[in-house]
Amino acid sequence: MTLENLRPAPGATRPNQRVGRGEGSKKGGTSGRGHKGDQSRSGYRRNYSYEGGQMPVNRRIPKFGFNNPFKTTYQVVNLDRLNQWAIKYQLDEVTPDKLYQLGLVRNNVMIKILGRGRLEKPLKVSAHAFSRKAQQLIEAAGGSITKADE
Repeated sequence: MTLENLRPAPGATRPNQRVGRGEGSKKGGTSGRGHKGDQSRSGYRRNYSYEGGQMPVNRRIPKFGFNNPFKTTYQVVNLDRLNQWAIKYQLDEVTPDKLYQLGLVRNNVMIKILGRGRLEKPLKVSAHAFSRKAQQLIEAAGGSITKADE
């Protein structure tokens, strides 16, 4: 047996029904499409949201809210986590790229440092945004902050 010899089992397939070839063919006249209406016409495509004139479900359900396409979202990192990572990975400088390389943040996200917890060693922290409290605590621990490029 070779690939070119493969055939469906006998009786597994049937020839296509020829429609519109006279009354003797079982599919003459309206060719099995019924009388009139969209579905009897050539070029008809079913619109799956159409419910026969009834108000469609996507219009019955109430809509609310607004998604701002210009909203900037940050991945937040608190100072207590930053402190843990600085101790664990012996970091003196923290940048978004370094955090990504260590697998601590997702790629292509803006990072904001928040002020929960405290730092035990001075760090040079670079991020896209800082809360006021985080900024004060980093500088109080002897560290410095720089805004990362967007």
